[in-house]
Amino acid sequence: MKKSINDNRKIRRGRPATGTAPMVGVRMTEEFQDQIKGWAKKQEDDPPLAEAIRRLVELGLAGRKTAGPASAKKAERAKQLAGKTIDNLVDPAVPTDEAANRKRRLLKGPEEFQEVRVDHEKSG
Repeated sequence: MKKSINDNRKIRRGRPATGTAPMVGVRMTEEFQDQIKGWAKKQEDDPPLAEAIRRLVELGLAGRKTAGPASAKKAERAKQLAGKTIDNLVDPAVPTDEAANRKRRLLKGPEEFQEVRVDHEKSG
């Protein structure tokens, strides 16, 4: 005797699940939403608001790099470039010693900022 066809699948009623990721609600002003919608309209496929927000968050996270402490070489190079820029901007009518004093104050900063901060010292 032949086996009968077993097709007893249960048919679920209602709308199928559209997403498995948890929903996150965010409050934002109308102006902020308008800015996001304006950005979305500039895209080729003109995504809806939710998709535009997801894309903007992805772009922000992908482009974000944490800034680490500057190396001594980079700090010295920045100081040299700042010195050259200050030399180009100095007033020719100012005496040489006064110009040097101004440049030194600009490069080193005010005396109250020159104190060593305990919370930024390297431990170890």
